[in-house]
Amino acid sequence: MQNFETAIKQKDNYEKAILVGLIYGEQNETKLQEYMDELEFLTNTAGANVLKRFTQRLPHPDVRSFVGKGKLEEIKEYIDFKEIDLIIFDDEISPKQQAYLEEELKIKVLDRSNLILDIFARRAQTAQAKTQVELAQYQYIMPRLRGMWTHLERQQGGIGMRGPGEKEIETDRRIIQKKIKLLKDKLKQIEKQNITRRKNRGELIRVALVGYTNVGKSTLMNSLSKSEVLAENKLFATLDTTVRKVVYDNVPFLLSDTVGFIRKLPTHLIESFKSTLDEVKESDILLHVVDISHPQYEAQIDSVNELLTELGVTDKPTIMVFNKMDRYREIYFDEFLLEEERQALENQIIQSWLVKTEGNACFVSAINKENFEALRADVIEQVKRLYNIRYPYKVVGY
Repeated sequence: MQNFETAIKQKDNYEKAILVGLIYGEQNETKLQEYMDELEFLTNTAGANVLKRFTQRLPHPDVRSFVGKGKLEEIKEYIDFKEIDLIIFDDEISPKQQAYLEEELKIKVLDRSNLILDIFARRAQTAQAKTQVELAQYQYIMPRLRGMWTHLERQQGGIGMRGPGEKEIETDRRIIQKKIKLLKDKLKQIEKQNITRRKNRGELIRVALVGYTNVGKSTLMNSLSKSEVLAENKLFATLDTTVRKVVYDNVPFLLSDTVGFIRKLPTHLIESFKSTLDEVKESDILLHVVDISHPQYEAQIDSVNELLTELGVTDKPTIMVFNKMDRYREIYFDEFLLEEERQALENQIIQSWLVKTEGNACFVSAINKENFEALRADVIEQVKRLYNIRYPYKVVGY
């Protein structure tokens, strides 16, 4: 009873939020709803409750208020009626739009980029991740300075109010630029240490887990390596790259878990986390983890592939790991469906992806360790093959 009452109190303390999205350009209503679903998950991860979504079709965002005049009045009335704490826009809003909206609506105004930055600020644990997030925050703040002497750390708390970390700092552009340079220099120093650390790992083959955020990479990491990496049903539960040594059939290799990808990831965040993603660039084999139970899993695959292309790592041997098969069956198979029909439908999607990936696909449930023997066999086959190519005169795993 006490736990239930505590949960109710915590929920009451959550900020009340509304979401806003536009249908414009090549975007359609279906695509917008996908983005809004993701934005709501991001908002919940940040610690707020979404009370309502507002959407509108426009040729392009209004240069002053983002949405049309009538829609803005509708939003304002709802904010006053429900005592909303913050409004979050799915697309990035300009500094002028943010200033105008805050003046009109009298509440905090965030966009997707600011929301993701807030989540990253919560999740950062190591010196590298904290430095990367701080750099991205300053780069986001830079064009949003409203005066020459403004406090970076605002007085009110809540989502989007986590400053870059300095207590009483009066800044202007020159000071922020200096801070950005110092942070970049610090990241370069950390990266030098990482390069040395990677060199010290010796001649081991490196396998990296990549994929969209919240697809189960950390759970898979724990199961494959018997380690204890944080695994939560939240976006960006893990920011820092985790590396573990794994041995299958007397064959050792390194397995790394990396930060999850997401659509519309802010450019300055991608730039700041490039050094973390170097673990992907320097890997020998990729395990591209996919949440097959997600209704937009194919779009998520495309998003990950786009970033892998940007990183220049599309030429690496890749095994597609379709995770959460247990959840897939729960969602898409009727409980009264005959076993033969269920198996036929399941085989159909499996065969389809085996053809698309030329056999480099495995279908598992990380939480139940379903089909793990097949996954281990696929991984060790790829690892042995690379060892034989790289060290043809060394006998491995026999």
